[in-house]
Amino acid sequence: MYLEHYGLLRSPFEMTPDPSFLYLGDTHREGLATLVYGVRSRKGFLLLTGEVGTGKTTLLHALLSQLDASTASAFIFNPRLEVLDFFRILLDEYGIEEACHSKADYLMTLNRFLIERLERDQPTLLIVDEAQNLSPELLEEIRLLSNLETPTSKLIQIMLVGQPELKEMLARPELRQLRQRIVLRHHLRPFDEEECAGYVQERLRLAGYTGKGVFQKDALQLIHRVTEGLPRLVNVLCDSALLLGFGRDKHTLGRSDILEVARDMDLIDDNSPQAASAEKPAAPRRRGILGVFRS
Repeated sequence: MYLEHYGLLRSPFEMTPDPSFLYLGDTHREGLATLVYGVRSRKGFLLLTGEVGTGKTTLLHALLSQLDASTASAFIFNPRLEVLDFFRILLDEYGIEEACHSKADYLMTLNRFLIERLERDQPTLLIVDEAQNLSPELLEEIRLLSNLETPTSKLIQIMLVGQPELKEMLARPELRQLRQRIVLRHHLRPFDEEECAGYVQERLRLAGYTGKGVFQKDALQLIHRVTEGLPRLVNVLCDSALLLGFGRDKHTLGRSDILEVARDMDLIDDNSPQAASAEKPAAPRRRGILGVFRS
C-alpha cells in the first residue's frame, strides 16, 4: 500500500521469517554459530531459548539454510501431541512412508532409517519448537531418542527451542537426566539500541529503499525503547509508522510519529510514568542496556 510512496520494492517489515531479510545482531550471530557447530559436529542435544519475539524462528530458518543438503531435518512446531502422533509426524517429516501401528514399530523404523543415514555419513536433525509446552511424557520420549547411538556417534541431533520457561522446566530435579545431556545452549536477548537501528535500516535497504532515511535518529531511539528491542514488535511498530507516514504524505518520520503509533498499539500507557519518559529524548546509554519499558 505504501511501497511506491517510499520507493520500496517490497514490504520491509513482514512478520514471516524471510531468510532474505536476515539481520544478525551479536546475540543472533553467536546463536547461529553455536547451532551450526552443534549440528555439524553431531553434539546431540542443543537448547535455544529466548523471549517471545526475539527471533528464534528466524534463526532456525537461517540455520536450516546453512546446513548441507544431505542433512535431513524434522521441524515439530506444535508439541502438544500424544506420543504416537508425535512419532507419526516425525516419520512423515523425514519422508518415511512405512506403516507403523505401535510405538515399537515407530522406534524400529526410525532406528533403521537413522542407521542407514549414518552409514552414508548423512546427519539427521530434529527441531522441537515451543518446547516449553511439551508434556512430561513426550519430553521423556524425546530424551530416550537420544539413546539411539553407536559407540562413536549420535544417530540424531535434537534441538529444543522455546521461551525462558523451558529453562525453568529443565531445571526440575526429575529432568536432570535430560538437562545433563544438553551439550550446547544459547539464549537470545533482544537487540540493543544500535542493533535495533541497524535492523530497521537494513530491512529498509533490502526492501529497495535508496533514500536518505525514513526514520530520524530520535525516532529510531524511541522504536528501541518502546519495543525493548524485540524484533517482532519492531516490525509491527515500523510497519504501522510507515502506513501513518503514507497517510499524511510524509517521507521522513520523527519521534512524535513513533510516539503516536506506539500509543495506538498500546505499547505506551498514557497514565504511566513511562509515557512521560517517552516524551523526552532518550538519554545516552551504554551498548546492550535495554529501555525503560521492561516490566
